[in-house]
Amino acid sequence: MKKPAYVVGATILLIFLMIGCATYQSRVEDARRKLTAHDTMGAVKDLEPLAKKEGDDQLVYVFDYATALQAAGQYKESNSAFMLSDKLSDLKNYTSISREAGSILLSEEMVQYRGEDFERLMINMMEALNFLMLGDHENALVEVRALNDKLEYYRLEQKKQYEQNTMALYLSAMMWEDDRNYDNAYIMYEKAYNRDGSIPMLRYDLVRTAKLAQREDMYEKWSKQFNIKFDPNWSNRSYGEVILIYEQGWGPRKGPRPGAPRFPKLFPVYTQTRRARVEITGFNPVQTEVIYNVNDVAIKTLDDEYAALVAKRVGGVVAKAVIADQIAQKNQALGLLAWIGLNATDRADLRQWSTLPETFQVARALVPGGKYKVSVQGIGPGGGTTIDSRPPEEIEVRPGRKAFFVWRSFH
Repeated sequence: MKKPAYVVGATILLIFLMIGCATYQSRVEDARRKLTAHDTMGAVKDLEPLAKKEGDDQLVYVFDYATALQAAGQYKESNSAFMLSDKLSDLKNYTSISREAGSILLSEEMVQYRGEDFERLMINMMEALNFLMLGDHENALVEVRALNDKLEYYRLEQKKQYEQNTMALYLSAMMWEDDRNYDNAYIMYEKAYNRDGSIPMLRYDLVRTAKLAQREDMYEKWSKQFNIKFDPNWSNRSYGEVILIYEQGWGPRKGPRPGAPRFPKLFPVYTQTRRARVEITGFNPVQTEVIYNVNDVAIKTLDDEYAALVAKRVGGVVAKAVIADQIAQKNQALGLLAWIGLNATDRADLRQWSTLPETFQVARALVPGGKYKVSVQGIGPGGGTTIDSRPPEEIEVRPGRKAFFVWRSFH
């Protein structure tokens, strides 16, 4: 049956309205600029209404909202938002067949955003950091275990072999060590080393905790292999430790893939600040080391999914051709417009958790128990200082314990 002209016209109008719709990236640009200017609460206010609006895009805005809250030091509120994101990204979320069909015909943006696999894993990582800053080690460890449970789900149910998150392993090791459970601490440090043996700090961690856990055979092995001897201050109960967990820069950002603009590609976002230096009054400064590179993991994850995205969009091109041909049989001009419009709407889905850091880094300083003025200075690629810094703040280090703090840089 011939469709009325107004129906065909409305279809064409809808298509061109979609072409002009603002994308996720444009909606959060102001908030990202405010984060770069360290106006964290300004970014929170921009993102809050987007995060609280139910709809297909809610999850991606909740990701950014929760991250901005963490950067602002609002750890309890950040965790409430991350808990919502975990619910929204649940793998069992329902997507209707009609919506899936619409995404094939028009755009991936028509489907509810449930997050990339690595993003779902990062939810628990960020929650663990929030709990740690709230002094709740127990729930921080619960989140690390939840992350590992998700990895096991991907391995068993979806046959995806994602590597363990080195930062999660390292974080849990530090918490076990803080609780003086040296055996569990050693196990987690060893897992982190097996995951990435290039981290210099881990050599000292393995030697220290092997000795403290009374694993003499492993102590001898690592001490000889790394040429590191046990420092008596490691077991001195009058000493504590200042530990900075540093979230550096911006993770990669999505844009249309060159030569194939229907598909997204992640592009690194360069920042001037590459490391951080912790300065403690009366002690030599210590510099951070990279523990986990979000940039590399995100890019690899999307690239691994590229073939599946291509296969899905090939079906979409065929569907567009069929619909445009059906319209052209009734009205050739409208058929041509439909073909142009349908292909114009077939743009790359640029939704992502764009406020993740590029890397997670750690700096550690062993000091006698007491109160200290601690500041942080951003360090550029050549070793010079950058405009990123954290002003001096008094931190209390209890004897035999670790004083954790988190800092984020954006430049």
